[in-house]
Amino acid sequence: MGFQTFHERWHQQLDQLVEKLKNAPRPPFSDQQNNHLLDLVNNFLSHIGDYYQVKSAVAHQDVLFLLDAPWASTFERSLHWIAGWRPTTAFQVVHTKSTILFENRMLDILEGGGNPTGDLADLSSDQFKCLSDLQCVTAQDENDLSEQLSVWQDVASDMMLFNYGEDMEEKMQNLGAIVQKADELRMSTLRKVVQLLTPHQTVDFLISAANLHSLVRAWGLNHDGRNDLIN
Repeated sequence: MGFQTFHERWHQQLDQLVEKLKNAPRPPFSDQQNNHLLDLVNNFLSHIGDYYQVKSAVAHQDVLFLLDAPWASTFERSLHWIAGWRPTTAFQVVHTKSTILFENRMLDILEGGGNPTGDLADLSSDQFKCLSDLQCVTAQDENDLSEQLSVWQDVASDMMLFNYGEDMEEKMQNLGAIVQKADELRMSTLRKVVQLLTPHQTVDFLISAANLHSLVRAWGLNHDGRNDLIN
């Protein structure tokens, strides 16, 4: 089975996991419900991990295929950072969803109500600080990898210019290693963010992230479809 076929099947399974997250009781009113949320989160993260494990093997076989990403829309590819989503996007999702939920409860709070619901609107000051610190570290890791990619591009260009094509295979392996590091950063960032959230907050975060991905993909496919009709 090729990676493109794997990607489609994996994405279908991801949609099923998202539906389970959406149908889970929130907030959890018992230890059993809380443990159920934990199980759903762990299954979701394991599914993401499986994707990067398969992608890692492909990165060392045909890294240019991953960078080209023929399964993605033109719009999706325009947003890619080293063959995938930018890790710091996770923090944008958390902060945006937290702000939306908090603003929705603002009227109740002003009227003296607005009891805590345990969702992302109830992020504590400690959680905000830890997320901010982690975002700074992640942004630096992104910059380091971007610099590695820039150096790789300069070296590869020089090799082609001076006809050192016989060494390009090694350079492709180096490029594959950079893509793998980017995927490792994506996965580790996801896990670290989840560790800072409660199960209820994590489910909100994962659903929001999945919805963002779906919206980007749907808009991109619709845009590509219109261009196909025009051309």
